[in-house]
Amino acid sequence: MRTSPPSWSAARLDYALATSREEQRAPLAIYLPVNYPNRAASREALLRAAEHADVLELGVPHHSCPMDGPVIRQAATQALAGSDGFQMRDLFAAAVELTARTRTALVAMSYWEPIRSYGATAFTRELAAAGGAGVLVPDLPPHAAPLWRETAAEAGLYTVALAPRHASSARLAELGETTTGMLYAPATPGLTGTRLPLSPHLPRLVRRLREATGLPVATGVGISSPQQAAQVSCFSDAVVIGSAVIRRMQTEPDAPATAAAAACRDFAQAVRQARRPAA
Repeated sequence: MRTSPPSWSAARLDYALATSREEQRAPLAIYLPVNYPNRAASREALLRAAEHADVLELGVPHHSCPMDGPVIRQAATQALAGSDGFQMRDLFAAAVELTARTRTALVAMSYWEPIRSYGATAFTRELAAAGGAGVLVPDLPPHAAPLWRETAAEAGLYTVALAPRHASSARLAELGETTTGMLYAPATPGLTGTRLPLSPHLPRLVRRLREATGLPVATGVGISSPQQAAQVSCFSDAVVIGSAVIRRMQTEPDAPATAAAAACRDFAQAVRQARRPAA
């Protein structure tokens, strides 16, 4: 487990987590697919989201999204369509602009196939140079994992992992050895975008992951309302929102960036008001 940031870009994530701890709150992370609903609107939406988010999770659109529900799948399909459909260079361009114009930390979320097709070495180097702090690859194949972790580390990127809900002690030990930056815990069972009650066992899961790995634990997948975000922020090290913001954008197709900003503001207010005692 890494104890110091590997690069200036990764240090932005550490700073966001540390600053939030000092303010006795959980940082807010917002997931948005790059180029959704189109390149221009995506650029504006990301900049507006950064006004409220401590971390932006930049999604790499892909045709196959096995862990995502219909909201993110539809957004990914739209981002890939049209004359300005997503290309990997759009991810790096978005990161460059966000790094230059905001203080928000940046993490990329991508399935393995787009990274493999682009080239893992080129992907990690270009993302780090653009200001990315780390990468979450939820479907990383076991055979590719060792080389991927080495490649990311050489570029100065954190390797963020999605923890299984029922991880064994051995699996937790492995996560502690191979994950850097932070760990990602699912808030609800199933795909992203579900609107289910939070599990009463979630606080214990977060505590177990944190104690076993020594890493900050971000909670996402299924947090659908500001009320749920406030609840999670009382025990998690970060709160990740994705489908709920995209869903708001879908209801206002003529002003998606304004809708994204309003949704992010609502979640940010909820998280910041749910202050917790200092550790």
